[in-house]
Amino acid sequence: LLALSFAAAFYFFTHFPDKVPTHWNFQGQADGYSSRGFAAFFFPFFNLGIYLFIFALPYIDPRKDRYQEFARAYHAFKAAIVGFMTLIYFFVGMSGLGYKVSVNLIIPPAIGILFMVFGIYMGKIKPNWFVGIRTPWTLSNEEVWDKTHHFGGVVFIIAGALLVFGSFLPASLFWIGFIVVALAAALVPTIYSYVLYRKMEEKR
Repeated sequence: LLALSFAAAFYFFTHFPDKVPTHWNFQGQADGYSSRGFAAFFFPFFNLGIYLFIFALPYIDPRKDRYQEFARAYHAFKAAIVGFMTLIYFFVGMSGLGYKVSVNLIIPPAIGILFMVFGIYMGKIKPNWFVGIRTPWTLSNEEVWDKTHHFGGVVFIIAGALLVFGSFLPASLFWIGFIVVALAAALVPTIYSYVLYRKMEEKR
């Protein structure tokens, strides 16, 4: 995907107009433009930077040994993020070439699918300092960590499904719903980890 993006960048650079739409409002209307060179090359380099950052995390994490226990899930996260960014880049590219593509038909369901991929693999994450639902309570108790991530995985799958179906709503309603769903997906597992930790402490 990264190699494809860089190969496409040279094609886009030679075919883009001087100004290329690179930002869209909640209504799906272009409201921000960039130069041809920026639009062609920024996204592939930015995507490469994200990939290298994710690639490097296990090497700087004090708990690096735990990454081997969820290597498949970690690679899935990495692939999903790079794939999502590549999709956005090619959307920008097609728009810059003059094709009538709707941001509200592509990005919202892609966000939902990204949430669902995270949810599917979340339960496999083991304690570490960078990836997962890192609260004081999950980091203090491995059983709380495991149960919270299994619960959080279900929450993210539900959130992703809601976002996919929500993509059929008017754009303004979808983005309001996205904020609500994203906040719920972040807060509900956090609260769950606290409640679970307190219950386990009381039993102890």
